[in-house]
Amino acid sequence: MSVSTVIKSIQDIMRKDAGVDGDAQRIGQVAWLLFLKVFDSQEEELELMQDDYESPIPEEYLWRSWAADKEGITGDALLDFINNKLFPDLKNLHATPKTNPRGFVVKEAFSDAFNYMKNGTLLRQVVNKLDEIDFHSNQERHTFGDIYEKILKDLQSAGNAGEFYTPRAVTEFMVEMVDPKLGEKLMGVVPLKRRNSLPKIVHL
Repeated sequence: MSVSTVIKSIQDIMRKDAGVDGDAQRIGQVAWLLFLKVFDSQEEELELMQDDYESPIPEEYLWRSWAADKEGITGDALLDFINNKLFPDLKNLHATPKTNPRGFVVKEAFSDAFNYMKNGTLLRQVVNKLDEIDFHSNQERHTFGDIYEKILKDLQSAGNAGEFYTPRAVTEFMVEMVDPKLGEKLMGVVPLKRRNSLPKIVHL
């Protein structure tokens, strides 16, 4: 099954969930799931290259531990695990850029993430669909990046919700000019109704 077909199926599943309201929340939901999926793929590669490698996060939160088994945890048990264990523990992970850089990236990624889905059975279906994507494949990694951008561009209510898509060329230019380092904080300006501006701090 192609990556685009998987994403379409995931969007259709999320539309059935009472907790997900609109494309913006669907993207947020997919983002943290994808992060853990990709992160675990990288962990597997590091484990193969380094004999003494240890994961920067608890093993129970790795994708392979709770998500990869299609017949695994689901329903209310899955929601309880995600809302009351995975999210709190990753948000409060003891990690700094110096002592645990990969763990720090996880902590920062989850600092403003949220599980919008309220139906654990539907969430399991989404997880199973995402698991069909092989992120060990460079081609699929690149393809998904293009699909992710397309989803962002297709947001019908993005402007009304105060969310605006920034083209890849612009973000690449900004990163190149600022040259941010892990652990630094950046302050940008988010336009509101074209008249006012709201400062936003981004933690790296």
